Formats: sequence, C-alpha cells, structure tokens
Amino acid sequence: MTEESCAPAREPLPPKAAEGPYARCVLCLEPTEYAESVKGVVLCPVCEWQEAQRNACSD
Repeated sequence: MTEESCAPAREPLPPKAAEGPYARCVLCLEPTEYAESVKGVVLCPVCEWQEAQRNACSD
C-alpha cells in the first residue's frame, strides 16, 4: 500500500492565533489554538492527535 492511497488528503490547517478569543473544539468544546473567526471544523490539540491516530494507516 502506498502512502498516497493510505490516508485521505487533508486540507491545510488554518494559522494558529497569537491571542484569543479562541475557537472551541467541535468535539469536546475545549479552546483550540485557532482564532474564533476560523471557518470550518477546528479541533483542540488533544482531539487533533486522536483524530490523526484514528486516520493513521495500519500495516
């Protein structure tokens, strides 16, 4: 299995905000590292990591 076919392509992450207000994670409602004005689905660092683990390729 090649790396290209292993995982779906992800959209680039928005830039992290230097200061608040911060957007809330769509899964756990904790503050994220992204500005409140960011459109789309934003995740906190913990949920981002867990989502990456779920989407990781298995051998």
